[in-house]
Amino acid sequence: MATAQMHPMVAGDGSAARGPVRPSILVAGTVLLICVPSRISDVSASGHITAADLGAGLVVAVVAARLLAGDRSVAGRGWLPFGFALASFAAATVTASDVSASVIGFIRYSELFVLVPVAVAMSLRDRLDLFLVAGAIITVTVVEGGVGVYQYLTKTGASYAGEYVRAVGTFGAEQVMALAALLGYGLVVTLALGLALRGRARLALLAGATFLLLPLGLTLSRGAWIATACAVLVLLVVANWRMAVALVGVGALGFAVLTLTAGSSDPASGTFDQRITSIASSGSEPDQSVQDRYALWHAATAIWADHPVLGVGLKDFPHYRDSYASVALSAGSDVGDPTTGVGREPLLSAHNQYLMVLSEQGTVGILAFATLLGTLAAGAVRRRESLLPPQGRRFLDLAAPALMVWTLVDFLYGDIGGGPSSVLLAVTLGLVARRGVVAPRPRPGGTA
Repeated sequence: MATAQMHPMVAGDGSAARGPVRPSILVAGTVLLICVPSRISDVSASGHITAADLGAGLVVAVVAARLLAGDRSVAGRGWLPFGFALASFAAATVTASDVSASVIGFIRYSELFVLVPVAVAMSLRDRLDLFLVAGAIITVTVVEGGVGVYQYLTKTGASYAGEYVRAVGTFGAEQVMALAALLGYGLVVTLALGLALRGRARLALLAGATFLLLPLGLTLSRGAWIATACAVLVLLVVANWRMAVALVGVGALGFAVLTLTAGSSDPASGTFDQRITSIASSGSEPDQSVQDRYALWHAATAIWADHPVLGVGLKDFPHYRDSYASVALSAGSDVGDPTTGVGREPLLSAHNQYLMVLSEQGTVGILAFATLLGTLAAGAVRRRESLLPPQGRRFLDLAAPALMVWTLVDFLYGDIGGGPSSVLLAVTLGLVARRGVVAPRPRPGGTA
């Protein structure tokens, strides 16, 4: 990215850019809105707008207004991967068999991968901005994690193996993966900020990160466990490679103990043990949920083989799924809670973001998507001069690569889905972009 230049929009003492409200306050407010319940059956296949989406839209509008007013915070090349992705989304939309449905997909992809990440990155001009957003993420994660623990203890969560013990937070049983994603991202941010700060703040944040392991386990999301383990390992390697080696040893020992002691007499504990041991057997003896994923992946690649250039169009995967899926695919997954009872949720996505893009946007789309993710990943790890003060720089140096790893691993078994928690994906991509792709310019004599 071109070297950041001086700009009069940022005060030397870290005060807000021109205007009565820091955009970062709006970003933090958007994160807090994630807690607002959104009970819908399938956000990924609809045009439902959540409170967090409205907050994200306000952030984009404020940043866009500042650009129109003369703010030129981003130099040339920072826009290119986002522009390439936006163009590929548009191409897949206009060539779709159902353009009206694809327009909704275009808006969603543009929001999560282009508009909100860029707006968030441009809102983070100084250390206070960073800590406002990080603090909001940590607050929401701890609150939702506490709700998840309460659901487990009182058996008021989502249904699993005949008991309502699965932690889902305020997101509802229809969105069983939402809390797992929130906890994974939140744990990474909490740990990164804890290692960046010192004193009592560090101790409190490290204690918070340790607590978040409990509700993360209670989500019973195997993919989130794996993504979080990979992300934390990367974070610790960046912080201190000796600490990372020790963690790998302890983690391997713990996994071995859990595997060997599986089969506890306690039903809830047995459920947890079963989820742990099923990770190792997903290749040789996959359960029904894993078989469904394999069938969906096969369908996605078959769709791409017949529509290799631009795919079938955004949001059109469900219309083609049954024509390509094998008989191994079940009609849906069981979801429910004590209030609504147990029902069937249709499987309307590929449950793999890369294959979802491949089938719906074709080769052009996957190249653009890979370019965007690759640029963000490179910006998360490359050495470059930073205009942030030491603590802010240290936080991004630790958080950005770990958040990127969490996302890349998560996309192997899941997709963007919907609901308020998906907005957090866009916010975290904005944090990653702020480190090495989109950097606001400081005022003369000040630091961003």
